[in-house]
Parts: sequence; C-alpha cells; structure tokens
Amino acid sequence: MRRITRTGLRGVGLLAATGALCAVAVVPAVAAEPGASWQPELSGGSGPGVVVDDGGARFDRATAVGAPADESSDAEASADPVGVVPTGLLTLEPHTLDAPTREVGSTLVADTPPGSSATMDVRGRKPGGSWTEWIPAEGDRAELPETVREVQGRLVLSSTGTASPSVREVTLTAEPATGSEADAESGPQAEAAPRSYSVFATREGLEGGTTANGHKIAPRDRFVALPSRRALSANGKTDYSVKVCAPNGRCAIAPVWDIGPWNTKDDYWNPSNERQMWKDLPQGLPQAAAAFHDGHNGGKDQFDRKPANPAGIDLGDGIFWDVLGLKDNSQVQVDYLWTGSQRLSAVETEGAPDVQILARPEAGAESVGIAVDATEVPVQCTEGDFVRIGDEQYLPSSAFAQLPGDVPGCAAAPAGPGAAPGPADDDAAAAPTTPGTAPADEPETPGTAPATPSSPSSDTPDPATPSGTATGGTSTTPDAGGEPGDEPVDGPDDGPDDGPVPDGDRQAAAGTVPGSAQRGPSGAR
Repeated sequence: MRRITRTGLRGVGLLAATGALCAVAVVPAVAAEPGASWQPELSGGSGPGVVVDDGGARFDRATAVGAPADESSDAEASADPVGVVPTGLLTLEPHTLDAPTREVGSTLVADTPPGSSATMDVRGRKPGGSWTEWIPAEGDRAELPETVREVQGRLVLSSTGTASPSVREVTLTAEPATGSEADAESGPQAEAAPRSYSVFATREGLEGGTTANGHKIAPRDRFVALPSRRALSANGKTDYSVKVCAPNGRCAIAPVWDIGPWNTKDDYWNPSNERQMWKDLPQGLPQAAAAFHDGHNGGKDQFDRKPANPAGIDLGDGIFWDVLGLKDNSQVQVDYLWTGSQRLSAVETEGAPDVQILARPEAGAESVGIAVDATEVPVQCTEGDFVRIGDEQYLPSSAFAQLPGDVPGCAAAPAGPGAAPGPADDDAAAAPTTPGTAPADEPETPGTAPATPSSPSSDTPDPATPSGTATGGTSTTPDAGGEPGDEPVDGPDDGPDDGPVPDGDRQAAAGTVPGSAQRGPSGAR
C-alpha cells in the first residue's frame, strides 16, 4: 500500500545512541493513474479499536481486539509467541463508481511509529447485492474476485507495545475494468448455490468476552466464528452469514462475528489458489483438520500450536445448545451464504432475536431451526404465504422486509438449489456438499477431505475425534487443573451451570500461552 507517512525509524550510530526517532515523508514517485479516486470520510467510519477526531483516525488500545500481524505490515513481532497483536478495524462508507472495477489502489497519510502499522482491506458489492469478502491490500493494490460498481474500505490499525498509529487521510483509486471484465459485469448472472462443506464444529463459550468485531458475548449468544477476517461482519451487521446444520437435521442461519478457531488466515471455503494461507490444501478442508488428522504443517496451526481438535467453525452457545441441540462437539454442514449468487433477502423479526424455520409451508409446522434477525437468506420460491429457503425449510413471507419481485412459485421452481454444490471451483469436490450430513469416514490420505457424504444421521462424530473441547476465544487465561476434553460439554437442557464446562479457556493442551494465544482474535476482555 502506498503511503505518505511519518514513520518512526530505528536509528543506527548517533540515532541509536540517542534513541531519537527520525520522522520522514515518503512520497513514491508514481505517475498519476487512470481511474476514479475518492477520499472516504474517516468520521463516517465505525468499528472497534479506532477513535476518530479532528486529527483523523487513531488506534485505541482500550477497545482494540486481538488479531494476527500481517506479513505485509510494519508491525514488529509481538512478544506473544503466537503473533497476536491488538488491532483496530474502521469500516468506511461505501462508494459507488461510474464504471466497473476489479482492482482498487490505496494511499494512506499516516503516522506509524515502530511496532505499529496501518493497512487497508477492500471489498465490493456483487451484482446480486451481497458483498465480496474483504481482500487485504498487498502492496498498494487489492484485487477483487469479480467486477463490481460499489467499493468499500476497512482501515486496519495494529500496534505492539505503546505504539499508537494514526491515519489522517485515505485515498482509494478504482482501476477501470478491462473490456472482458466489463462485459462479464454487464452480462447475465446465472444463479449458483453457495459453497457448502462438512466441517467439525466446537462451542465458542467466552460469555462476557469481546469478539473480533467488538461484539460483547451475551449468554446463549447466536453467532459463529470462522478462521479468517475476510468474512468478518461488522458488529451488529450480517453481511457474512452461514447456514449450519447438525446431523439431527436442525439448522441455524447466523452471522460471522468472530475469527477462529485455531487459525486466523484460513479461508478454507475458497479455491486453493485464492486461500490467504495453506494454498497446498484442497478447498473445503480447514487447516486445523489437516494438522489434526494428517500432520499438516508438522501437526501445527499457523501459531505453532498442535490443535486439540479439527475444528473449522465455532458456534455461539445459543446456536450450539439451543438451536442445534448439540450435546458435544460435532461434524456439521456449513453453507457460506455470501459465496453464491442466489437471491438473498434480509429477515426482519420486529424486535425478536430470530425467526423459526419451518419444515412445511404451513402455520404450526415443526420448527427445524432459526434465522437470526437481519441475516440474509436464500430465496428460492414462494408457496402461499411462505418462502422456501432450502429443502423442507420455509419462512413466512411476513418474516421479510422485502422480497424480490420475480420470485417464482415453488410449483415452477427447481427443487432445493440451496443444498446443491457451490460454483464449480477447482477443488469443489474436496468435501461433502449436502446440508446436515457428516462425512462417511475420515480422509484416507494427508491433505484430502472426504469425497462423498453419507446419509443424514444423528450419530456422534468418529470416535477418533476428541469430544468436549470447545474452542472459544483468545482473551482469557486457561483454567488451572485440567486438560481439554476431560469434562463433557453440557447439553442444551443442562445449560452451562451444572458444573465446569470446557470452553475456549481450555482450548489447547496445558502449557499454552494465556490470553490471545488460546485462539485467533476473539478479542479483548
């Protein structure tokens, strides 16, 4: 990322002897570029760990959350051996372009003392209305996965020690799309179901803690965590949501409000060549699962820890216990809803936390799950006063603030596209794609995921998979006197008050580093 920046430098000679800092202005000699440029107002942004005043946006340690240091950032290595540093995220206002783009440049006017950094994430709104994932800028550029006409930036301020970075101005420049890219943007958009993979789920826990987007975790909370900030929704927002289904057939549609488990740069649902890390693994296989089962990366995660389980998703306690009815960690089927091109419509519950998903299009039908308020769900067709959102999954039409005007009747619509595999990615066959099923067996060779799903079942995961080891956040010290998994997870009827519950406080084996070392950035207390 290009910067016009005042940066504290570690001196040598006289500067080292005096401990002085040299402030320099670095202005790259780059010719003016074509494309549309704009300067988003910092005062219009929001997010944890950043305070905006007349001087610009500055790092706020009191509200910062934990996050890994980017390889491209100027932040020094943290004293914490897992490399987690306090981080602020300021989501800026979106900007609509006159012409389509796939590449966005960024220039920051910033003060970044030693041990601090200021970087940008960028995303774009897809033709169907949902957002692409956040793409961290590499150098001065972020290349989006598809052509867009609306762009948004997210300022990322990181700091170790007492350093406090600040940014006075942000300039974003959208490069015009090439002829073929522009044609693709204006052409017909075929609907494709979201990517869907079978992964191991654990319970987040950490009631009273703070997630990576600044959300205060409530009792029986209803959100999920995925191990990449590329799909992190802002606090209170639902731009990135999943449908997660248990082996018993119950499902929840919930927003992604935290990062983890285990890794923080593992967007395993993306094609291998697009993954931020672990490009050697097949699409759909979490690195923690490859490390746990096959010894990938020496059997360790990105922070050099040995995962105590193969988890690829964390579930808030309300999702885990109350909605899915899980009594122990389990294999689940996850649809990553933002990855498809199906029409999505937002749920509006008029003050209720969620709305019941029904098994049939009729009042009083059996509930098979919930959709959290404001989440955007796939709209397949209508049947009377109900909308089908998946196979044998319906919501009342009244649960939506607005529906697309061209939603077909279910008699004329194909059956259940929401359960179909996602777009034809190179490694899409690397994992099962049928909601609510567990894999038939474990991967037989290192670095591979199960190739085909089994029939729906309420059986527990393979006995080789450890149970009772929830992998909640990073901000608490492990409880003394217990290895992970030496106590069962309380069931939904028992609640968490009948005895000690192994949650994120005891995620890894004894001897791991306290605090943020427990898992990727689940925030600060």
